Amino acid sequence: MSNEIEIGRGKRARRVYTFDEIGIVPTRRTRDPELVSTGWTIDAFQFEIPVLGAPMDSVMSPATAIALGRLGGLGVLNLEGLWTRHENPEPLLADLATISDPVAALARMRELYAAPIRPELITARLGEIREAGVTVAGALSPHRTAEFSETVIGAGVDLFVIRGNTVSAEHVSVPGREPLNLKQFIYELDVPVIVGGAATYQSALHLMRTGAAGVLVGFGGGASSTTRATLGIRAPMATAIADVAGARTDYLDESGGRYVHVIADGGLGTSGDLIKAIACGADAVMLGAALARATDAPGGGWHWGQEAHHDDLPRGARVQVGGVAPLEQIIGGPAHVADGTANLIGALRRAMATAGYSEVKEFQRVGIVHAER
Repeated sequence: MSNEIEIGRGKRARRVYTFDEIGIVPTRRTRDPELVSTGWTIDAFQFEIPVLGAPMDSVMSPATAIALGRLGGLGVLNLEGLWTRHENPEPLLADLATISDPVAALARMRELYAAPIRPELITARLGEIREAGVTVAGALSPHRTAEFSETVIGAGVDLFVIRGNTVSAEHVSVPGREPLNLKQFIYELDVPVIVGGAATYQSALHLMRTGAAGVLVGFGGGASSTTRATLGIRAPMATAIADVAGARTDYLDESGGRYVHVIADGGLGTSGDLIKAIACGADAVMLGAALARATDAPGGGWHWGQEAHHDDLPRGARVQVGGVAPLEQIIGGPAHVADGTANLIGALRRAMATAGYSEVKEFQRVGIVHAER
């Protein structure tokens, strides 16, 4: 049965689904939420919750990466952000938070991010996280990976994240510019690599064949991204995750049993979105706006991505997300609002218990329905 529709005489389009268009359906026995495990394991690293903090300056600082690690998740530090360009970025972030005019904010951001990335600060920031005793993860974009990877590995990173809007295993560069050879790069590293974004079966399968331990699904950025408006690119997340989960299954057979983790990255604003992402096949989620809402987030009530200060084509809207609750309450409650912005893991536990599943991996089998909006 084809899921394509005709949008005109000369073009057909595939029917795809967002989180808002689907829901989960309990069909098994129920259980107490206390009997549910939200644990997640990737390579040799075990986590109590399937949550990664997005490598965005409005979301993750060394302090919030440590805090999320102590809450059972994984904080991923942006190694191209203000924390690796400035000795003391906290006053700069506080100053940026006072600017509401978008044009003035863009000018100030471009000024702050024009400072060079300093290898010694990469080492210092990752070392700070390591000293706290939590798992250390840092992220670079594909075009910065070759330049700073040795510094990152030398700093003792546990998990290496290569994150961009769209990451391909078959990138074509202009003459004289050597593209990152993902397969060779990952093969030569001694640490597991998470790479993305990808939004289709084929692109994810190519990334899995590079040896990546995990693939990010989506284009990241979420509420702070205007990629759809500027480039016309969109990844309806329910379908994207299901497609990449299908690639994971096929690659498991192709590789003789090698399991690649699927991590939803983008469009995850509420606990309901998190729950639906796992129901569609994600092993874990990477949260941006959901954590930027924390009163102790480094963005000071604002949220933005790397694309927000691009030199000639900014593709991120710096958005005001306010302060909902401290990070601890956003992750584990108690919630004082009923809109899905707090106690994310409590909501996941209750959904799993209501549907009758005791582990995250099992919950990927839950029934899903589509409802027209």
